Amino acid sequence: MSISSTGLSGMRAAQMQLDTTAHNVANARTPGFQRQTVTQTAQAGSGGVMVQIAQEPQTAAANGADFGRLAEDMVTQHMSVYNFAANLRSVEAEDRMLGALLDTQA
Repeated sequence: MSISSTGLSGMRAAQMQLDTTAHNVANARTPGFQRQTVTQTAQAGSGGVMVQIAQEPQTAAANGADFGRLAEDMVTQHMSVYNFAANLRSVEAEDRMLGALLDTQA
């Protein structure tokens, strides 16, 4: 797998993590809401990451009463933005390297 494929996989994973935490924050006060979680698994050999979304069982602290979890979601949102940017930089670096290689061989 190329560097850009690995970077794009990481960008998709970061976007899914951001979407999931946004969903959790937006629906925290909805009666009967079940939080979603994201599990990321490294793809051995081929590179990249596989992402799975699951629903947590409903807890007694429903309707937004679990402020610790909301704070955790907010931190995860920031981490997702940084992860997306880091993976984007790896894609950009490969693009620059390939461009330089093509320039020297032209």
